[in-house]
Amino acid sequence: QVQVAESGGGLVQPGGSLNLSCTASGSIVRINNMGWYRRGSGKQRDWVALISSDGLTNHADSVKGRFTISRDNAKNTVYLQMNSLKPEDTDVYYCYANILSGPTWINAWGPGTQVPVSS
Repeated sequence: QVQVAESGGGLVQPGGSLNLSCTASGSIVRINNMGWYRRGSGKQRDWVALISSDGLTNHADSVKGRFTISRDNAKNTVYLQMNSLKPEDTDVYYCYANILSGPTWINAWGPGTQVPVSS
């Protein structure tokens, strides 16, 4: 069994910064991609950023230049540094990890952390 859990959310003013973190725990053999999504307004979550196990990153156009994803493989942790936050970044942010647990690959999601951007 594996779990991922986010931390670091909270109220921030427009133009401010916030650093989210997410740690995977449990019976982990290895972790492939890790990433961040946000709830968005549609039926599916909006992709924000992804990072591969060897550090290759990709960011959505809406956050490129403002958000940066990184990870610490030794700690099974992924981070999202968010700068120049805008009110439209207000959302629930979810962590994702593709985890090998025993013989099985699992797409694990955190419960989400709220990020309200408001003055």
